[in-house]
Amino acid sequence: MARRAMTLTAKRGLIVPLAVVAATVGVWAAAFPLSFHTDFPAPGRHWVSALGPYNEHLVRDVGALYLALLVVSVSALRRPTPSAMRTTGGAWLVFNAVHFLWHLLHLHVYPTLDRVGNAAGLGALLVLSILLLLPDRPAPAGAAPTRAGTAPPARRPG
Repeated sequence: MARRAMTLTAKRGLIVPLAVVAATVGVWAAAFPLSFHTDFPAPGRHWVSALGPYNEHLVRDVGALYLALLVVSVSALRRPTPSAMRTTGGAWLVFNAVHFLWHLLHLHVYPTLDRVGNAAGLGALLVLSILLLLPDRPAPAGAAPTRAGTAPPARRPG
């Protein structure tokens, strides 16, 4: 079991790419929904528009969802506790599992390169979500504690 445990520091490292994805997709979809629909994940790659007609409301809602996941992720980065890591991993897992499965069942609309990119990218996010749910392991001896793991300063008499 110890080999399947992770330190809070390692889990914080897993949250960083999730937060970057959340910020990128969230801002793009919420603030520029038509561009997100026509150009995601990059100009010339039409992952969203290949799936159906433009719906501004739906795209902005997706952006808001990613921004909500960003808030949870940043909170866990700032206060890395076992509970925060589990909550963040659980939130991302619920989203990523459904998102990944849906896309796996609809890859036929894409050319081969985009099929691979879709499956690999969404699969990687799913794996990061799962890893956040692994049991916690104490930091190695001599390692600097995280902010949440530091003891409060001792009071001096007088």
